[in-house]
Amino acid sequence: MSTYKSDFLNVLASRGFIHQVSEPEALDALARSSSITAYIGFDCTAPSLHVGSLLPIMMLHWLQQTGHRPIALMGGGTTRVGDPSGKDESRKLLTDAAIGENLKGIRSVFTKFLKFAESGGNAVMANNADWLNTLNYIDFLRDIGRYFSINRMLAFDSVKLRLDRQQELSFLEFNYMILQAYDFVELFRRQGCVLQMGGSDQWGNIVNGIDLGRRLHNAQLFALTSPLITTSSGAKMGKTAAGAVWLNAELVSPYDYWQYWRNAEDADVVRFLKLFTVLPLDEIERLGALKGEEINEAKKVLATEATALVHGRAAAEQAADTARTTFEEGGLSANLPTIEIGKADLKAGLGVLTAFVKAGLAASNGEVRRAIANNAIMINDARVSSDKAVIGEADVTADGVIKLSLGRKRHVLLKPV
Repeated sequence: MSTYKSDFLNVLASRGFIHQVSEPEALDALARSSSITAYIGFDCTAPSLHVGSLLPIMMLHWLQQTGHRPIALMGGGTTRVGDPSGKDESRKLLTDAAIGENLKGIRSVFTKFLKFAESGGNAVMANNADWLNTLNYIDFLRDIGRYFSINRMLAFDSVKLRLDRQQELSFLEFNYMILQAYDFVELFRRQGCVLQMGGSDQWGNIVNGIDLGRRLHNAQLFALTSPLITTSSGAKMGKTAAGAVWLNAELVSPYDYWQYWRNAEDADVVRFLKLFTVLPLDEIERLGALKGEEINEAKKVLATEATALVHGRAAAEQAADTARTTFEEGGLSANLPTIEIGKADLKAGLGVLTAFVKAGLAASNGEVRRAIANNAIMINDARVSSDKAVIGEADVTADGVIKLSLGRKRHVLLKPV
């Protein structure tokens, strides 16, 4: 049971979002007595966020739902530098044009979870390029840099880990924590923001911002971090054999997104229902009590509710219906993910390895070979036993497609055009 008195911290604690809080009693009292403003930063390194970013997005969602003001900070400026936290090597530097394009794709996700002014809400979308890109280096060193101790910075895990492994850490990346601390203070100045949230690996960076705010403005700022989320088997959230589970529909279809959650491990279902859906806790408790085969019903609820948040209720229910048609009724649903293939390619013969990689069912030929050895590859529901197998015109069904299957749960249709 949560001991917090504010709705905000009580909801976060009871659903499993909290790892550490600085001055928890003071933050709890502030959140209970007034509306607070909090932010989380998101760098623009790809054209979409993936499932690994869902946890912080949900934290902002619950912040707004409990009467406070969320800021989604786009890292238009910090993306030019790269956060060394949790990284083994330097991040690839992107052009300003690439960062701008990525930012557009990422922005669209937040409108599903937060209400901005145009929708009658109070959420704010900010971009740290607005203040970082125009900084004068000498002034910044003199006014801000003097508050940072190299001794302390070297002791932070994000730095220490790289140095201990003798992996290069550029001066560019070393500056990241100073810029993040400056972001916090700048948002305090501009928006009255008093809380920064993030993953547990961000604790040191956030505490730097608290310290800078105290030194510059005698401000009382707060930190709240969430636990690192892995699956029960220890796998990182948001990754599959076929790659990242993106939140934008053009990169990962609503059906594939639904399948990702449907394939959750039994031991993760209750935890994921609390973190990645908005179902009431008593309903989650009821679903968590299901045992044996019935746990699959809870997984379907998880898949549908998680998909509805990102892609809308209609797309989520269509994905659930497609899965039911395909798996439970043994049919071939037209709503399965479809990949077009040239008729000429099919006439010449398409190798099974190439076909499954092209369909996104596997990341490499080697992965397809291993799946064949495990009897997990099927074409039109017929088991494939050789990695030399070729798909041709004769495999096109009466429905005008070829069904590729990896295991019992992942299917893609090849459509000749």
